[in-house]
Amino acid sequence: MTSPSSTGSAPKPSNMPFEWLVGLRYTRAGKRSGRNSFISFISAISMAGIALGVAALIVVLSVYNGFQKEVTDRMLSVLAHIEMYDVRGGGMKDWQAVARQAAQHKEVRAAAPFVETQAMLVHGSDKLRPAIVRGILPEYEGKVSGVTRLAKQGSFDALRPGSYNIVLGVELAKALDVTVGGKVAMALAQNGTNPAEALSAAPSMRIFTVAGTFEAGHNEFDAGLAYIALEDGERLLGFDGPFGLRLRVADTQRAPYVAAELKQIMSGGMLVRDWSKLNANWFAAVHTQKNMMFIILTLIVAVAAFNLVATLVMTVTDKQADIAILRTLGASPASVMKIFMVQGALVGVLGTLIGVTGGVLLALNVDVIVPAIEKALGMKFLSKDIYFISAVPSDLRWSDVGTIAATAIGLAFVATLYPSWRAAKVKPAEALRYE
Repeated sequence: MTSPSSTGSAPKPSNMPFEWLVGLRYTRAGKRSGRNSFISFISAISMAGIALGVAALIVVLSVYNGFQKEVTDRMLSVLAHIEMYDVRGGGMKDWQAVARQAAQHKEVRAAAPFVETQAMLVHGSDKLRPAIVRGILPEYEGKVSGVTRLAKQGSFDALRPGSYNIVLGVELAKALDVTVGGKVAMALAQNGTNPAEALSAAPSMRIFTVAGTFEAGHNEFDAGLAYIALEDGERLLGFDGPFGLRLRVADTQRAPYVAAELKQIMSGGMLVRDWSKLNANWFAAVHTQKNMMFIILTLIVAVAAFNLVATLVMTVTDKQADIAILRTLGASPASVMKIFMVQGALVGVLGTLIGVTGGVLLALNVDVIVPAIEKALGMKFLSKDIYFISAVPSDLRWSDVGTIAATAIGLAFVATLYPSWRAAKVKPAEALRYE
């Protein structure tokens, strides 16, 4: 019969594999000697480095996502989600029928006709600027984009057929040195019947009255876009109808899929492009920059993770006698290797968890933290006089958090392989020779 004293309050044996138990013990390196304390300190530094790297990655990518979302939203205030063009030329004579056909798609919410051309705008004798001139129906355009709500002076309602009014981007108006009520001349290239005629023909000119200005918050549009009435544009270009249709869909992220489906179901020769294709170069550049930023900041995590190599090598050297005893008691080289892999992996996991927690908290509170830092330093990171975005935005994406955490843990695990392999190669007889 077992005596009570044998069971008493003694801890029950754990069901955890002994490799985990020993690895956990080594992770909590004791303070019996200066060497053990130093190893523990280096391990803590490695953990802190991983945590800081992970937190920095999460915050920087969240801010980067925030800027991208902010700029995209401002672009979509002017751009339509999808644009459809009649590639046969001459204008879309029955655009209402085409709009009804497009509206049969369950995700299409609105459609608006437009014409578009490149022109040279001239004011006075020395002020001229190239611009994209877009002819619209204001009552329809307001349903597919937010540009009609961005008027800074005047109104888009002044774009009535035959009025030859024009609404300019604020930067374009500044460059032309023109205000509301002023006159600008629009020069358009003549369409010749052959290349020689097109080159020799003088450009056609038309005087427009500035009826207003708009500010989209994106320099490409504010400095290079102008709006006129749809019929005025058709008359200038010699079209029998609009150039195409601009569509709004329920979900902007699904615009590429909706565009592909519309291309299949629309009759006639239609070219369909979504908003990401209309600015493909910009979005490709943003994607490349984000990937490069991820790689650069991952190197910080890599440096911290590979500090584990030094920590584990020192631990293996310090614990050679323990390894020899374990081998003598029957532990296999694989078990010894697992012990040190557990030790290194735990440091990596704990550092990653701390970094993820801190990074997420910082990313979610950027709008509070940044103003507090600006107030403390007495400076503004994004001046309203220089930047269109005056506040630092943040858009935390859990997919990024998962990728960062997995990368950090993976790097920490890789860093454990060599020291653990060295521990498994320790020969008991040689390790105990001088003990």
